[in-house]
Amino acid sequence: MSASLNPFAPARRSLSIGLLLGVLLIAFESLAVATALPEVARELHGLKLYGWPLSAFFMGFMVGTVGLGALADRDGPFVPVVIALLLFAAGLGVAGLSPNMAVLIGGRILQGLGGGAIVSVAYLVINTAYPDAMRARMLALLSSAWVLPALLGPALASYVTGRWSWRGVFLGLLPLVILAAGLLLPTLRTLRGAGTPLSRTRLWAVVLAAIGVTLGLAGITELGQGKWLGGLLLLPGLGLALPALGRLFPARMLALGTPLSAGYAVRFLLAFAFFGSESILPLGLAELRGLTLLQAGLFLTGGALIWSATSLIHSRFDERTQGQRRSSVVRLGSLAIGTGLLGLLAALVFSALPIALGVFFWILAAFGMGLAFPAHVLVVMQHAPSGQQGEVSGTLQLADMLGSALGAGLGGALVAALGAAGGVPWQLGLTFGLAFFTAVVAGRLRGRSGAGTATSEGDLAHD
Repeated sequence: MSASLNPFAPARRSLSIGLLLGVLLIAFESLAVATALPEVARELHGLKLYGWPLSAFFMGFMVGTVGLGALADRDGPFVPVVIALLLFAAGLGVAGLSPNMAVLIGGRILQGLGGGAIVSVAYLVINTAYPDAMRARMLALLSSAWVLPALLGPALASYVTGRWSWRGVFLGLLPLVILAAGLLLPTLRTLRGAGTPLSRTRLWAVVLAAIGVTLGLAGITELGQGKWLGGLLLLPGLGLALPALGRLFPARMLALGTPLSAGYAVRFLLAFAFFGSESILPLGLAELRGLTLLQAGLFLTGGALIWSATSLIHSRFDERTQGQRRSSVVRLGSLAIGTGLLGLLAALVFSALPIALGVFFWILAAFGMGLAFPAHVLVVMQHAPSGQQGEVSGTLQLADMLGSALGAGLGGALVAALGAAGGVPWQLGLTFGLAFFTAVVAGRLRGRSGAGTATSEGDLAHD
């Protein structure tokens, strides 16, 4: 590889390693928490709140991506990353020392606030500090940052949980946060923002949307358990969330009128389908098929490894085809996700089927994400207006986190209402259907040359 296309050449080495470590922290925490969550819920007597530690993280992520992503557009990435690392570290400490599920959920919100900013700034930096020919490779490397956590995360989380406590899953990451700060901050200090004004209206909208979605999920959970008071949470939740979300996304998003609005919709659907399934997978494997915590975690390991490997392969394909097949790749990936989730549902419900079949279908779903996820990001960022890449990146993350939060929250509500035996199959039935629908929506994606050039105001009609 020539030095001009090498992200680890001396000029960018510290930046590239720091970005990868930041994403690695989030990846490890995601896989480790998902693995340990059944034990956390049992110890803290919080099975009826099973989806909340995941949804709380995603709600915090929503606010962090939009608020701190916009701040990075205006002032540069240095201050947002300092704030993000402090919030993430505080969240690890609160969650690791939590005496009950409510405090744990609060810690997860702090982690989400910090994690959202880290990922949002990573996309911004890739789009502004790296040449276009290197961006697909850097996105693939960010995906590959899941490899080490995928190899060690579930096994380490189950070992730490069994030999000591699930609390080590949180507290053990604090030294890595300090290391990430040492690698990232000196380089980020030299990067300047575009001076894009900070939209307070947009920031308030994402806060209201997070509060509204949280109230709505709480209402659904309560109604699912036959508590009519849940309606008192659901209705105001919808009243807050729907207008706020209308200001955060392009006005024509539901009509899928532009590649940018279609890209946001695809991101939402991909996140809901895949992460909504992943959130309840360890519980379903343990309760429906009798797998141990480690065995269930290894499912997540296999999926993450396949996702990362597929992303790397896609980056080479994208370079050779000069990005001309991205929309087709998204459609193919979506179909693979839907087929994989449908097969996984069958493997969980029908005990006569070998569990190895479930492994195959989960790997197929992860293969689909490895294709669809990076291809769709590249298409969307091509249509980002100049000087607003951070805002578009933040909106992508918002769609991601909204889909993930609703997917995990709905899965938790179904488990609370129907138990694992009923809730898990219903959740997988919903998610595989959404994955097939994503393949239809992906037909609206169209790439173009000249990444990062201005696009029409209608593409970004947020306010």
